[in-house]
Amino acid sequence: MSKHPDHKATLTRVNRIEGQVRGIKNMIEDGKYCVDILTQIKSIRSALKGLELVILESHLNSCVINALKSGSSKESEEKIDEIMELLKRSAKS
Repeated sequence: MSKHPDHKATLTRVNRIEGQVRGIKNMIEDGKYCVDILTQIKSIRSALKGLELVILESHLNSCVINALKSGSSKESEEKIDEIMELLKRSAKS
């Protein structure tokens, strides 16, 4: 089994997103204007998409490449199937 990449570098992004979510909670509690809340939600969605892409790239450059280099067709197929399933789920949402 291949070693998983270290995602600690993404914690800054996660912490920023967490702060944005807390900010939205505060905005709702304070009765802020709907469009301002929606703008912040859009910002969080964009930040999550960026985080998703960084982790996906890391996965492709480590887990998937290691599976392909292993020479194990079973492991390679599993990694490709995982990505395909993820893409299918993303297309549905």
